[in-house]
Amino acid sequence: MDMQLPITLLEPAATVRDQLRRPLRELRISVIDRCNFRCTYCMPEDSLQGRGVFLPLVKLLTDHEIADLVRAFVALGVQKIRLTGGEPLVRPGLPALVSQLAAIEGLRDIALTTNGVLLPRLAADLAEAGLGRITVSLDSLDPGVLDHMSGGKARLEDILAGIAAAQDAGFRQLRINTVVQRGVNDHTVMDLLAYFRGSGHSVRLIEYMDVGNSNHWQSEEVVPSAEWVQRIGEVWPIEPVRDGRPSETARRYRYLDGQGEIGLISSISQPFCGGCTRARLTADGMLYTCLFGTRGTNLMPLLRQRGNLETLEQRIRAVWERRDDRYSERRSELAPTRDKVEMYRMGG
Repeated sequence: MDMQLPITLLEPAATVRDQLRRPLRELRISVIDRCNFRCTYCMPEDSLQGRGVFLPLVKLLTDHEIADLVRAFVALGVQKIRLTGGEPLVRPGLPALVSQLAAIEGLRDIALTTNGVLLPRLAADLAEAGLGRITVSLDSLDPGVLDHMSGGKARLEDILAGIAAAQDAGFRQLRINTVVQRGVNDHTVMDLLAYFRGSGHSVRLIEYMDVGNSNHWQSEEVVPSAEWVQRIGEVWPIEPVRDGRPSETARRYRYLDGQGEIGLISSISQPFCGGCTRARLTADGMLYTCLFGTRGTNLMPLLRQRGNLETLEQRIRAVWERRDDRYSERRSELAPTRDKVEMYRMGG
């Protein structure tokens, strides 16, 4: 199963666009807000949620409700979805949900972001259900650093076992997401890149972002992607990969010696709001149009009116057509707020 090549999205006959003419193409769905880690940049242990204040399972969208939502989004132009959390593999029966989604006509790509520790149990079932791609979060190969960044919950051997299980299930080219913080794990990044060079997997270095309210974000801890281009190039020469897709979040580079690719996600230093085509859904049916959003639209009441997909589509269309979000491009001019939704609620 080789799904690393870019997914080319087609232009639907009826395209819904926002105030900046950005089409709706991708949907990220948080299937559960719970997680088995307490990562410092997402759900730190000292936050209220880190101490375990989560949605009761009965408040989560059901599999059928998620499928209805995806059908409505596909009708409006969405062709790719990504299942996230929290930790999505914690959701009971996830392969059955993937199977329902894979049967939806017009949906071209189903991806998953996970911390990987439950993949030995679930990877084969997810592949059989129709999952196309997997991204594994791994912030360091140093056990001590990893322990700190995960709130004492991650063991390196468990994550590597999950990556191996995904490979065995047929997912040959994974993405490895690494959130980089200066003074925390930046000194371990080159070792991580060396480990995955030539493996077929692509490491993506993500600038530490001011998502949510509880991760104690400081701009001084951001390592700009341009710094990595220089540092990596001094060890292994690289060149940019021309992508041509304005919605792509990562700037891709290839090693000149043929040992694979890396990606750099630069929301702080090189914002990409102008090409953003992503909507986000929380596990209880709130629709957000930006990762840094403060207010969402509750779709749950319409979902509970089964058989009324047309009204659901109209509501989603209206929300998207009003959308003018470009937080990352305006970060320096916006006043700080404590109202941003936490990352684990809308899936990063």
